[in-house]
Amino acid sequence: MIQQIEGKYTYRGIWQVAYPILISLFMEQMIGMTDTAFLGRVGEVELGASAIAGVYYMVIFVVGFGFSLGSQIIIGRRNGEGKYRDAGKIFWHGLYFLLGFAAVMIALSEALSPWLMSRMVSSGNILDAALTYVRWRILGLFFAYTTAMFRAFYIGTMQTRTLTLNSIVMVLSNVVFNWILIFGHFGIPALGIAGAAIGSTLAELVSLVFFLVYTATKTDTGKFGLNRPAGFEWKELKGMLTVSVWTMIENFLSVSTWFIFFLFVEHLGERSLAVSNIVRNVSGLIWVILMAFSSTCSTLVSNMIGSGDQDRVPGLIVRVMKMGYAIITSVIILFAIFPKTVIRIFTDMPDIIDATVPAMIVMASSYLINVAANICFNASIGTGNTRTVFVLEAIALAVYLGYCTLVCTVLKADIAICWTAEHIYALAMLILCGMYLRSGRWKGKQI
Repeated sequence: MIQQIEGKYTYRGIWQVAYPILISLFMEQMIGMTDTAFLGRVGEVELGASAIAGVYYMVIFVVGFGFSLGSQIIIGRRNGEGKYRDAGKIFWHGLYFLLGFAAVMIALSEALSPWLMSRMVSSGNILDAALTYVRWRILGLFFAYTTAMFRAFYIGTMQTRTLTLNSIVMVLSNVVFNWILIFGHFGIPALGIAGAAIGSTLAELVSLVFFLVYTATKTDTGKFGLNRPAGFEWKELKGMLTVSVWTMIENFLSVSTWFIFFLFVEHLGERSLAVSNIVRNVSGLIWVILMAFSSTCSTLVSNMIGSGDQDRVPGLIVRVMKMGYAIITSVIILFAIFPKTVIRIFTDMPDIIDATVPAMIVMASSYLINVAANICFNASIGTGNTRTVFVLEAIALAVYLGYCTLVCTVLKADIAICWTAEHIYALAMLILCGMYLRSGRWKGKQI
């Protein structure tokens, strides 16, 4: 149990929850980084296609992941209330829903992806490579959604150390699978971008096996009712959907608009797309730190409200924000001093390295706003009022998309200017969520 003083979470207590999430998110980020680093040594088309295909896959994945986030908030509330078996029941119903949802999404992707992507991607080479990636990557949804529910359970019950071990196993598996399948080793032909997708899918399977074994051997399954599947109750799932449906839609819209941004960039040329793919992965190095503190804030807010300490939530948010800024500002400074060293992680092409530097600096500076914005956003989700948070997110995304349309398609600006869209989005989110939290309208929300 994390340290508390008169009901308030201490800096050390926050860190005890945050650092395992940080390590796990960093390791998971390395899945995409590994794909990019390997494909950046295959060719410019493969590097650009993995950006389009990777974000396209994320659009599909985050819909189900949004359901797990809503489930996590409810699990956190039940954990704070001491209703441990109810938390386990939420886990089982989330798993039932997501396995069925995965089957539907795989079928829809197989039927519609070629038609959709052919109307969105102008380069034939990038289209072919991107479709190859998606066809193999989408099969991992069964594994990815199941592990998402395990993550929701362990974060919601504040048993976050489990995530660290799982992520290390997953990343090591991905590196080995990608090295073998992308370049061709041990008698296996070089599969290129298909190998990256297959390797990532296999790594997700390994991650799932780890969670199953760990839960069976290390977790008090009896306490949470995980030792046997819970009977399905439509009333239970309906209650979960009242919270989770909004995080599902919000996640879909959020990543969809990011996908649109990459489509805008793709029309600026293959070089701009390749640069943006690298910037996206560099951004991920900072993003994982921010998301570790944001996820911690969300689950602690949910647990704190469940235990009747909602008046102390603002103080918690300030503490988490201070810790996030302390670490992320240091990382931004390092990236600004050694930009090419960071970029060389992902490619050894000199022209692309030089073209990426300005865009990377612009992207990194957006986190000076995004730290406060994202922590406020996730704290708002933690209150359980997901419908209101969805409305706030939709407004911010509309502003973001309008700005992207202006700079990318109307002005056809340099790729570095296009990345200032991140500043606009973060500023909108900070204003909207900050006003919501200060209003106090989230107090007393029952879930």
